[in-house]
Amino acid sequence: MNVQPGIIVVLNGAPRSGKSSIAEAIQDSFPGLWIHLGVDVYAGHVTPPRFRPGIGLRPYAERPDLEKQIPSMFAALYESAAAHSRLGINAVLDVGHHDAYSEPLNTLHDSARRLTGLPAVLVGVRCPLETILERRSINQPGREGVYVAPSENEPVPGPVLLWQTEVHRPGIYDLEVDTSLATPAECAEVIRAFLQRGIPRPSAFERLASETEK
Repeated sequence: MNVQPGIIVVLNGAPRSGKSSIAEAIQDSFPGLWIHLGVDVYAGHVTPPRFRPGIGLRPYAERPDLEKQIPSMFAALYESAAAHSRLGINAVLDVGHHDAYSEPLNTLHDSARRLTGLPAVLVGVRCPLETILERRSINQPGREGVYVAPSENEPVPGPVLLWQTEVHRPGIYDLEVDTSLATPAECAEVIRAFLQRGIPRPSAFERLASETEK
């Protein structure tokens, strides 16, 4: 039986940029079944504590001892999304791709290759540093100790600054949203309108995948 592949929407951005809220808005408002996969699910529930934050490792050699697990974990995440799509199930992923480990791991390009032939879009989730810092200052139950705290000598933690730049390299997207200018529901509506117009060719993932072949 032929099955229409499900759509894959990947939301890429820094922590506290609003990716999870957009994913929830997509689940709430888009037609059909949408499965939510990504960094919060993996770091908070799926990955064993001794290997956390897993795919949520911050830029620049935070835990070199954990880095060898990262490529296979990203591969498994994207293979899971691809499997859902092939079975006709839509998937929305929230991730924070960067390549600022102790050595390059090329997770974004490898992930793109794993979505070959599937309807997948890559969305850049932007958010200004000031808004990120404001959101980080709000206490959330169950989130204690997740984020690096500012100090007198470092009012803006180094990892926060690094996320802002490293997560958007190389910056190849199908579309971008700014969560300081639009609500999660509004961002989801922008994505819905984009999908209704049709995914352009080559898509962002197709362009990224082709770079691995050069």
